Amino acid sequence: MYNPKSHKAEEFISHQEILETLKYADDNKNNRELIEQILQKASKAKGLTHREASVLLACDDKNVNEKIFALARQIKQDYYGNRIVLFAPLYLSNYCVNGCVYCPYHKKNSHIPRKKLSQEEIRQEVIALQDMGHKRLAIEAGEDPVNNPIEYILDSIKTIYSIKHKNGSIRRVNVNIAATTVENYKKLHDAGIGTYILFQETYNKESYEKLHPTGPKHNYAYHTEAMDRAMQGGIDDVGLGVLYGLESYRYEFTGLLMHAEHLEAVFGVGPHTISVPRIKKADDIDPDEFDNGIDDDTFAKIVACIRIAVPYTGMIVSTRESAECREKVLSLGISQISGGSKTSVGGYFNPMPEKDNSAQFDVSDRRSLDDVIKWLIEIGYLPSFCTACYGSGRTGDRFMEICKSQQIHNFCQPNAIMTLKEYLLDYASDATRAVGEKLIKNELESLTGLKDTVCKNLEKIECGKRDIKF
Repeated sequence: MYNPKSHKAEEFISHQEILETLKYADDNKNNRELIEQILQKASKAKGLTHREASVLLACDDKNVNEKIFALARQIKQDYYGNRIVLFAPLYLSNYCVNGCVYCPYHKKNSHIPRKKLSQEEIRQEVIALQDMGHKRLAIEAGEDPVNNPIEYILDSIKTIYSIKHKNGSIRRVNVNIAATTVENYKKLHDAGIGTYILFQETYNKESYEKLHPTGPKHNYAYHTEAMDRAMQGGIDDVGLGVLYGLESYRYEFTGLLMHAEHLEAVFGVGPHTISVPRIKKADDIDPDEFDNGIDDDTFAKIVACIRIAVPYTGMIVSTRESAECREKVLSLGISQISGGSKTSVGGYFNPMPEKDNSAQFDVSDRRSLDDVIKWLIEIGYLPSFCTACYGSGRTGDRFMEICKSQQIHNFCQPNAIMTLKEYLLDYASDATRAVGEKLIKNELESLTGLKDTVCKNLEKIECGKRDIKF
């Protein structure tokens, strides 16, 4: 039975409900009257149910798709404007006891070099990231109770926050580690993490168990119910995602939206972020061995439909995707991207030789952070390193209340300008600084009511007074 308010995975992610939704979508994908009603509802930017959104995703009418993309662009603009938040992943350890068949960190992979960063090595990695200009990290680690216990993660977070190098500091540490207990989520909350991120990989229980044949991750219910435990542990910003390519994308899309609906129904707060990774080549992983790959056009439509269905959520696309693909989806819903990323353990301070590659997946967009910043500016976006909501306690329902009222730009726009200015002063190349200064001038001219405050704070930055809370 489908019950979004249940804490049992197989009830709030009901396989039968997903199958019925897919049939409903197939039966109605050419029902123009219903589709127009759904589009009319979507135009109010208050979201769609998983069934309504699934009808739009199933429809292959060119005119309807154009309306979907136009709506997604408008909703993205209304909620998030032209701001794009930057972050980088930091891999702490690739020791793992699981047998995930799509990940090179699986336990049986004997030719990938295993490494776990010491606290001193973490310090070196963080300084390298700070010297690039990063302020926000997402830490990653394999699941291994011996090598990567919760104490190691907590010590690592403490180390990261403690490092002040030149004008650099990491102001928000998001955490992407395996499903754990309420007690451990409380410890992560007390350590001051930002968002807790956990990809479901697939919502299809049968496929999930085949893809995770061994290790603690094999337990579908424990993994799927992790966000409930995280919120019970006090973490009110959580990030969802599936790995597209493992299972039918329409099945995953429906399950993802049902998970978002569940969090709203039970906790009153939907996902802070939704990520849209696609399976990529890695050490002993060939994406072509999986039968559910999706092309760039389908990927773009998934992004657009998620944006329409869950208008308030932040959406993330990583360097898994090419520059061309990332540019295509930015306007359709993406609000956060990574830049200058390394997906190997210790990849920033001392990149490994190719033969010793420990990357979790091949990066498609290999540009430096500075190149990414310049590119974003040149195509009409405002790069942001803002962490003000986290620093000011605007998380969970407090953030959602402001975001859903479409007032978050009153906070984000000036902070984006200030943090971009900070980046230009401290880290940018001459070419990036030139286009960035021009952008800031234009942005300040467009602000109403907030311009004097922003200009005053920009003057503090230029004078070297680094006492502003971003």
